[in-house]
Amino acid sequence: MAKTIIATPNAPAAIGTYSQAVRVGDTVYLSGQIGLDPASMQLVDGIDAQIVRVFENLKAVAEAAGGSLADVVKLNVFLTDLGNFARVNETMARYFAEPFPARAAVGVSALPRGALVEADAVMHLGG
Repeated sequence: MAKTIIATPNAPAAIGTYSQAVRVGDTVYLSGQIGLDPASMQLVDGIDAQIVRVFENLKAVAEAAGGSLADVVKLNVFLTDLGNFARVNETMARYFAEPFPARAAVGVSALPRGALVEADAVMHLGG
């Protein structure tokens, strides 16, 4: 199956050797997003702002791929402090409705650029 590269200026440009998302058939793999503002490419301040920015960035990439966050079937969240997990849940409730995607939350020692949170997703379109 052919793969299609997804790119949008409404989310941060890739800061490494990866694409914002890759579509294969009806499945879209969204790369990890941290709380970078797409215009300035600077990390927003504070955990709450970073969580919102992560979901806004994922939303922009999902839309560029022809879908929405409602099409996400799997979400992975990485936190440098699992004490912020409740904040992720609170913010996630503003971006996702039931039935919620499958999800993993993982505590990590560090993220790119000193980010406090990162999330990636798998989205299914059609069917």
